[in-house]
Amino acid sequence: MPRPVRSPFHIRYLGSWIALGLLRLLSLVPLQILFHLGTGLGDLLRIVLPSRRRVAERNLSLCFPELSEREAATLARENIRNTARMLLYTGFVWWASEEKLKKRVKIRNEAVLRQFEDGGKGFILLAPHFLALELGGVFISLKSPGVSVYQRTRNSVFDRSMLRARQRFGSILYERKDDLRPMFKAIRRGTGCYYLPDQDPGPRRAVFAPFFEVPTATWPALGRIAKLCAVPVLPCPTYILPGGAGFEIVIEKPLPNFPTGTPEGDAQRMNSAIEDCIRRDPSQYFWVHKRFKTRPPGETSIYD
Repeated sequence: MPRPVRSPFHIRYLGSWIALGLLRLLSLVPLQILFHLGTGLGDLLRIVLPSRRRVAERNLSLCFPELSEREAATLARENIRNTARMLLYTGFVWWASEEKLKKRVKIRNEAVLRQFEDGGKGFILLAPHFLALELGGVFISLKSPGVSVYQRTRNSVFDRSMLRARQRFGSILYERKDDLRPMFKAIRRGTGCYYLPDQDPGPRRAVFAPFFEVPTATWPALGRIAKLCAVPVLPCPTYILPGGAGFEIVIEKPLPNFPTGTPEGDAQRMNSAIEDCIRRDPSQYFWVHKRFKTRPPGETSIYD
């Protein structure tokens, strides 16, 4: 039997409500100030969370073997700073008004998106796990309310707030384990889908495909959804701009000849598209996550 979900007003969540209040206060602080506060917080996190620093450095050294050990460490430092900045930006993402969002977010190649919307054709935005991906989903929904998939968190306070924030401009989110057929029907009717695919799915559900030439456990679902709904897939990374200037969302052209016809081919094509997005600014990807945790049979752990 699944464990019952506690009410968000249970006493055990008092600390969560205090943290949520702090995020609400931070939403009133200018992004320029939060950017520089994030620099200091990131440097502190590098010290107090050395295991995450080592994971980021290991990931970067695997994906960019041309970097020296010192260069990988420097890039990991900036990545952890960006992680801290995005943490401080959470209040802005969750509560900023439409007017504030439009002042701080710009979309590159928006015309690519508009041609599908104007034609009444559905599409899938492939949103890699960049640090600012949640902002991308919220802002895209302001322009074009669509559908997306999310994974419920154990903390019902933050789960409730996150869900409200992501849906406040009209998007509909479906929990990953729920029946997704209504979402597929919406896509086929012409609705856009903001899809987050590239976390480690574990050995049971993964196919292995190269990611920066490292065999990587990869979700195979994107090709199946694209085929089922007969819609194009457009890579859509979101970048943090320097100095607290805001964010940039990039809409890429549709992946050519996708789906490929095999789960392995689809996974490889997707990973290649994500690589292209990362190379523009490697400091913005979610490197503190153990992306290569699940290994092919017979391979030892990368993180030992």
